Order: sequence, then C-alpha cells, then structure tokens
Amino acid sequence: MKMRILIAALTVCAVDSCLSQGTGPRITVSRDIEVTRVSEHSYVYVSHADVPHWGRVPSNGLLYISNGEALLFDTPMNDSLTMVLVQWITDSLNVKIVGFIGNHWHDDGIGGLRYLKSVGIPSYAHEKTIAIAESKDLPVPEHSFRDSLTLHVGREVVVCRYFGAAHTVDNIVSWIPADSILFGGCMVRELASESLGNTADADLAAWPSTIARVIAAYPAARIVIPGHGARGGPELLRHTQALLKKTK
Repeated sequence: MKMRILIAALTVCAVDSCLSQGTGPRITVSRDIEVTRVSEHSYVYVSHADVPHWGRVPSNGLLYISNGEALLFDTPMNDSLTMVLVQWITDSLNVKIVGFIGNHWHDDGIGGLRYLKSVGIPSYAHEKTIAIAESKDLPVPEHSFRDSLTLHVGREVVVCRYFGAAHTVDNIVSWIPADSILFGGCMVRELASESLGNTADADLAAWPSTIARVIAAYPAARIVIPGHGARGGPELLRHTQALLKKTK
C-alpha cells in the first residue's frame, strides 16, 4: 500500500513538473489545427494549409493569456482556419481576445486578419507591415508602431520590437517577460531546418545583423518560437545565425 501511495505521489509530482516546464498535451482543435500549452499562460498553435509550390505547410502562432484576457500572435494562413481557432479559444478557454499582433505581412502572419477585423479584435503591426498590406491590397492592421510597442493583457505586458529586416523587411519579434518567451516568427529557424526557408522577400544582407541584435536583447529567453517547426530555446537563434553564415 505504501509503495502504491509513493508511486501515485511521484506521478502527481511528475505531472506538475511537466506542466511547470511547459510540456502540456497536444490538443486537436480540427484536422488542420493543434494547440500545445507551453507555459502556465501560453499556448502555441500549429495550423496547416496547402501552399502552392510548398505543399502542406505547418505554421506556428502563439496565444498568451492573463486574467481572462488573451493576445494572439499571428493568424493561420486564411480566414476560415482563423475562425476555427478563434472560436475554440473563446469557447474552450473562456477568454476574451483583446488584441492581435502580426509578425510580418505574409499569409502566415496576417492571412486571417480579415476575419479578426470582422469580429472586432484590435490588430497591431509594424508600420512597414501596414504600408506593405496597403500596397498589396491586403487587410490592414489598425494600429502601427515604429520601434517598439508595449501591450497590456490582464496583469501582464507584452513587448513587440522591430530590430531590422530579415525574413522580410517588416518582421518583428514579441517578448513575454513573465514567461521568458520570445516569439521570433519566420526570422527564426527551427533546429531541424537546414535552410532559411522561403527567402523570396528576405533581406539576406541585413538578416545577420538583425538576428544578432535580437540575441543581444533577450539573453533571458527560455522558450523561443519560430514561425515553422519545433520550438526550443536560445539555441534556435544561434542556429539561425549559423544558417546565415552558410548562405554567404
């Protein structure tokens, strides 16, 4: 009996430890969307969409929750997937999405913005993202910033910053100090990646300096989330640097 009690106690401790380290179970929202809890207040979602010349592509986004309010970082690639994700967030997590932050102008950044605007969710992006969206007749985020933006969600803050061109000329990163999470988006490559991915709109000359500034700014980053593929730690930033050196 004592042995059974000990095993049960160890199991509970192991589960608590996993949750504290952000290794929650993967939740299937739909055929195309999965969500994983990565910290006490943060969830990474992966959405899948068919992209010409690339096939079925998984893309990462982030949801941060504090005191019943949530911020969404990047949308799935289209409005229909975004609608499914938003409905799941509001219905299953019982939170109100008080803002959306677009990492860059591609579909895996703001592809579902039209739907977010239709349901009244405020949207934020760098001024370069807004200029590009306007020039390409895309849905346009409502609020812009130049260097940095601090948003309040519940009792916490999120800081968005522009460090320079990389994957695109407008890409930003978002920092959640309470959880030491850096959402790097497509500027950052997963460890399994052997290339820089889609560089059609990249500034390969500026990218190395930009990623170096990001590394210097966030030495305390514990979880780093790339635009595609597996999350990790600051090693993802260094891996991206290494890929850039190989590209020269």
